[in-house]
This record gives sequence, structure tokens and C-alpha cells, in this order.
Amino acid sequence: MSAQDAVSAQVVAILAAQALRTSSELTRDTSLDSLGIDSLGMAEILFAIEETFDVSVPFNANVPDAGGLDLHSVGSVCDAVQALIDARQA
Repeated sequence: MSAQDAVSAQVVAILAAQALRTSSELTRDTSLDSLGIDSLGMAEILFAIEETFDVSVPFNANVPDAGGLDLHSVGSVCDAVQALIDARQA
């Protein structure tokens, strides 16, 4: 398993736990809206991501037009976390 696959697996586990689902129920195309994740749930997810990956998620992370991250689907969250990790390591 590549490092990127390991990151994605951890992100999926965080999202699945918040949505009260199993990781196997989520695909990259699964929207967070379809999982019933509200703003409070998203805040908890972002805190878990920061703690798990030792990254700092921007304050406006959920506002892509304001320089935030694309957090509309499982895949986009995985990609955003990988980008934060890459930026930290650069």
C-alpha cells in the first residue's frame, strides 16, 4: 500500500466514523451531503484530520472560493488532506 493509499484509508475511516458507516460503504464519489454530515460533524472531521496527520486545516477550509479546500466528496477530502501533508513536508 502506498503512502497516499494509507492516507486515503485513514481519511475514509474518519469520515465513516463520523457518518456512522463502515469504510467499505464509502467511495471516492460519495458526497458528504449524502452521508448526512452537517457543519458540526465537519468541524469534528477537520479536528480529527489535524490530529491524525499533524497538519493545520485552514480556517475557511470548507469555502473553496475563499481559498479553502474542496470538501464535497470523500475523494476530494482525501485529495485535500494529501495536499496539506505534501505542503507540510515541502
